Amino acid sequence: MSSSFEHADVVIVGTGHGGAQAAIALRQHGHEGSILMIGRDDAPPYERPPLSKEYLAGDKGFERIMIRPEKFWAEKNIALRLGAAVTAIDPARHTLTLSDGGHVTYRKLIWSGGGDPRRLPVPGAVLPGVFYVRDKRDADAMMQALADGAKRAVVIGGGYIGLEAAAVLRKLGCEVTLVEMLPRLLARVAGEELSTFYADEHRRQGVDIRLSTGIHSVLGEDKVTGVRLDNGEEVPCDMVVVGIGIVPAVAPLIAAGAAGSNGVDVDFCCRTTLDDVYAIGDCAAHANPYADNAVIRLESVQNAHDMANTVAKAIMGEKEDYNALPWFWSNQYDLKLQTAGLSLGFDATVLRGDPETRKFTVVYLKNGVPIAFDCVGTMKDYVQARKLLESGCGKIDPAVLADPEVALKDLI
Repeated sequence: MSSSFEHADVVIVGTGHGGAQAAIALRQHGHEGSILMIGRDDAPPYERPPLSKEYLAGDKGFERIMIRPEKFWAEKNIALRLGAAVTAIDPARHTLTLSDGGHVTYRKLIWSGGGDPRRLPVPGAVLPGVFYVRDKRDADAMMQALADGAKRAVVIGGGYIGLEAAAVLRKLGCEVTLVEMLPRLLARVAGEELSTFYADEHRRQGVDIRLSTGIHSVLGEDKVTGVRLDNGEEVPCDMVVVGIGIVPAVAPLIAAGAAGSNGVDVDFCCRTTLDDVYAIGDCAAHANPYADNAVIRLESVQNAHDMANTVAKAIMGEKEDYNALPWFWSNQYDLKLQTAGLSLGFDATVLRGDPETRKFTVVYLKNGVPIAFDCVGTMKDYVQARKLLESGCGKIDPAVLADPEVALKDLI
């Protein structure tokens, strides 16, 4: 165990999209002081979304999902301390305690710790062969199981992570059963039109979908051999993939006195209630202007990236409120979904195009005003929808929105 003390002008905790972009943006905005990135991962900064998509499928090697080539960090004088986690923060002394026994002092701290996979709370869930998709090690372990001959998978969770994993496993020739507790897929993030479309698509691809179904236990002795559903049915399998959300990784911040219940609370400049401590990305609970300023967490690359830019500007004295339009994407089979805006609290939807063509857009309305767009294979709609939402549009006739011949840009 190391007992060394180290100092950096800016310390960044987390080496994902948010942490990497914060370091990059600080240099872009002229920061000349020392920057230290601390990460639990052993690998230099890399993209997380491909882990459940192209990387797991074997379509992209690790070098192609690195955020920057490894030499970039040294060239920009950005130090990396990998394989270490922050276990405690002393906000009065501006000091961090690390899992490797080291201590680091900082002038400014940017917390981009992301989250840990929510664990499956049933008997047998710790058996070998139960996987989560959060970091490279998780994806590598799944790939090894497949290489060792796993052919039957149960995917638990009908959100984007579960659906993306199911799509890749089908592509790789696995039998896949997907289990979701709620009555439809994507129930927390999308309307019924999109849920129905993706359920139909996955069934066409051979996925056995079980809705309104829970997991009683994972079966096996030395390794997974199946799962028992809450209706008593046993589904044999060689591997289980769990995608039931994340728990924000903020325990040291909260223990140090930072405010927060679902993650850590930040203001419009991403400052926590601790002096000189910022938080960004999945773990940062903020009042979002595209959600009527409701306090939410956003688990997206866009949010991490844009919050990182906000913090870099704030540290360099260019304070600018976080006001970025949320956007997301998901790749499943040959389908590309792009989402602009937040559909929270929508009270009506409008369908543009025909789902049977596998190219359509769902528009989410609140009091007659568009608040979000789900675009499946309709890149033009997505690009124009972003501009429409950023323009602060008012009420639009649903019949006009429903006509795919009407360009969304003409409604700005």
